[in-house]
Amino acid sequence: MNKMTFTAAAAAGMMLLSSAAFATELRLSHQWSNNDVRHKVAQIVADEVAAAGVDLDIKIFGSESLFKAREQYTPLSRGQLDMTVLPLSYAGGQQPAYNLTLMPGLVKNHDHAARLSDSPFMEAVEAKMAEDDVMVLVHGYLAGGFASTGKCITKPEDVAGMQTRAAGKAFEQMLAGAGASIASMASSEIYNAMQTGVLDAVNTSSSSFVSFRIYEQVKCYTPAGDVALWFMYQPLLMNKSTFDGLSAEQQAALMAAAEKAEAFYLEEAKKEDAASVQVFKDAGVEIASMTEEDFAAWRALAAETSYKEFVASVADGQALLDMAFAVE
Repeated sequence: MNKMTFTAAAAAGMMLLSSAAFATELRLSHQWSNNDVRHKVAQIVADEVAAAGVDLDIKIFGSESLFKAREQYTPLSRGQLDMTVLPLSYAGGQQPAYNLTLMPGLVKNHDHAARLSDSPFMEAVEAKMAEDDVMVLVHGYLAGGFASTGKCITKPEDVAGMQTRAAGKAFEQMLAGAGASIASMASSEIYNAMQTGVLDAVNTSSSSFVSFRIYEQVKCYTPAGDVALWFMYQPLLMNKSTFDGLSAEQQAALMAAAEKAEAFYLEEAKKEDAASVQVFKDAGVEIASMTEEDFAAWRALAAETSYKEFVASVADGQALLDMAFAVE
């Protein structure tokens, strides 16, 4: 083998080695355990991308092992984190418009939530994300309900005097309007807060109620049923510059994986509500139901508190609220 041939062969070998050794690794952070539906959504994306063979490896850091629950959006927007599954309203401090993604009575059911995700309303929200160098890979809403260490909660007067946790600003405003005291915390902190008597009642998703074993600490559960007041947008997000820096093949693999994960997310979200009821029943927790009249009372209260505050505090708040309500 002459020197030129050897050099060419060596260079080709080095390129192959480099490709294998330096596959792009993305870091994905979330706050949940491995049995939670949101982890499973992330895992589908990671597995599908790995199977595509495009030299892209997604490493998942669950259970707040990389960033605390409410501290993920800022590093994501700065490119210090590549991906996260995040309740978007957690970032309402950075973008007040995000508080609309956890607004009482805005979403009617899971199919309506899916239509909201594919609407001009969501396009407007995504435009806000783009300002922060963030993009959506997987859309998803989860429904939720109330749980209490004391009496059941179905209507506004039931929370009066209770120390209550809600996931976002809009729910906090509505619950405060009903006479509750508010304690703000991530869903991962609820169990200890109830165990130590810091919390009397909580609002969170059906998935979190189960994955964080809240059934061990409460006496009554009001799940999302035919009437669900609580729907929260919890997408899989990605830093946009990171995505733009990938090859066309890697981007295509990510988008194909995201499409599969989104379909799974919607179907599982529907199942989570009923599954949570059984878990709470098995734990001996009383199950309460919210009526249409209860829902109407909460929504009337939200109109005077959450909706009113949102419009007053967000420059394009009324336009965004109108776009959301326009989705049938």
